[in-house]
Amino acid sequence: MIPFRFEKARTEQDAILAARAGGRYIAGGTTLIDLMREEVERPERLVDINALPLDYIRVDGDTLVIGALARMSDVAAHRETARLQPLIAEALVEGASPQLRNVASIGGNLLQRVRCPYFRMLDAPCNKRDPGTGCAAIGGLHAGHAILGTSDHCIATHPSDLAVALVALDAVLRVQGPEGERTFPVEELFRLPGDTPHLEHTLRPSELILEVRVPAGPYARHARYLKVRDRSSYEFALVSVAAALDVDGGRIRAAHVAAGGVGTRPWRMRACEAALVGRSPDRGAFASAAERALDGARPLSGNHYKAELLPRTMVRALEMAGGVA
Repeated sequence: MIPFRFEKARTEQDAILAARAGGRYIAGGTTLIDLMREEVERPERLVDINALPLDYIRVDGDTLVIGALARMSDVAAHRETARLQPLIAEALVEGASPQLRNVASIGGNLLQRVRCPYFRMLDAPCNKRDPGTGCAAIGGLHAGHAILGTSDHCIATHPSDLAVALVALDAVLRVQGPEGERTFPVEELFRLPGDTPHLEHTLRPSELILEVRVPAGPYARHARYLKVRDRSSYEFALVSVAAALDVDGGRIRAAHVAAGGVGTRPWRMRACEAALVGRSPDRGAFASAAERALDGARPLSGNHYKAELLPRTMVRALEMAGGVA
C-alpha cells in the first residue's frame, strides 16, 4: 500500500473543502481499503467522514429517510425499515456478511466499485482501471458479467444489492457539493459504461451523499428481493430481482421491478412493469411480462445462461411479491 495522508472531517463543509483539495471520502472503507491494498486505487489523501451527523434512520411523513453514514446492519434491523420498506431490509441482509454489514455505510454501498477480477489484476487490460487499455473480460472469463447495458469497452456488473432495491422503489438521493445541494433519483446515480467505463457515477467533483429518501406507496409493503448466487453464504448475485406490486380488486395497478447481477448498473425493468399493469397477479401474467426482461440483452458465450436465469428469477420474485404459492 502506498503512503497516504489521513484526516478527519467534522462538518460537511470541511469534508467538501478537503475533497476539493484532492481528498477521497472514506466511511466504512470496505471497498476502498481492499483496492488500496491491491494498489488498484492510489489516493494520496483520505478524508474520514464518520464524525458527520449522517447516521440517522427516520421517517418524514410516509418517507423513509436513511443517512448516508447509517450502517447496513442498523438499517436492516430498524423497525421503520421493516414497517415501511421491507424490501430494503431483505436486500441488505442478502447483500453482505454480518461483519461487513456492521461496518459498511449506505452511501458507500451505492458507490462500491465493480467486482470484475480483471479490474483488480494490474497486469490485465481494464478500461475502468486504465482507460484505453481494453477489456480483458470480453475475451476472457465472464460468467459473472453483465448482459444488459454493456459496451465494447466494458461488461462489468454493478455489485450492489441495495441499489437494485432502491431503484425499484424510486428512491431519491440528497447530495451536497461546492455548488450547493441537489436531489435526484438513485437510478440516475449510475452511468452506463459506453466508451468511458471509468466514469461510474454522476456525482460532481467533491459532492457528498447526505441521505437516501424512499417514498412509501401501496406497493412498498408487498415487495420481495430474490437473489440467485453460487453459494448461499456471502456472494455476489448471478441474477437478482427486486419486485413490488400494487394489487387492487384482483388486478395489478402498478409494478416496480429492477434486476441485479445482469446489468452494468441496477437495471429497471420498465417494459416488464408496463406488461403487468391491468393483469391478474398470476404465473401466466408474470411469465408473459418476464419475456420482456431480455430487451436489449447482449449475452456472451460464458454468461449466456443469464438469459434463461433472469426471466425465471423474475417470475419467482413476482410470485413472492404477489403472494402466489
